[in-house]
Amino acid sequence: MVMKNYPPQFKADAVALYQSRPEATIRQVAADLGINPETLRNWVRAAGASRPRGRRAEVPTDPPTPLEAENAALRKKVRELEEEREILRKAAKYFARETRW
Repeated sequence: MVMKNYPPQFKADAVALYQSRPEATIRQVAADLGINPETLRNWVRAAGASRPRGRRAEVPTDPPTPLEAENAALRKKVRELEEEREILRKAAKYFARETRW
């Protein structure tokens, strides 16, 4: 079995992606990136990363309107998709460089 060397930026981006998707498992994120789940798990441990556990106790001044809540949810989704796209671009660039036809 061949040991693959991944650039540090790819590792950091993979850990950040895992942290940004609280509903996803390590196995799902690893499959999306095309890496071994144990590899990602080791990177997460090495980074000392943990997922946020719940929300901080904040005292809301006014409840958000439905439009504000939807806007916030859409902004969060856009950030997540942009981050995923950037990681996939870097992975494609890395693997394209590695392939010698």
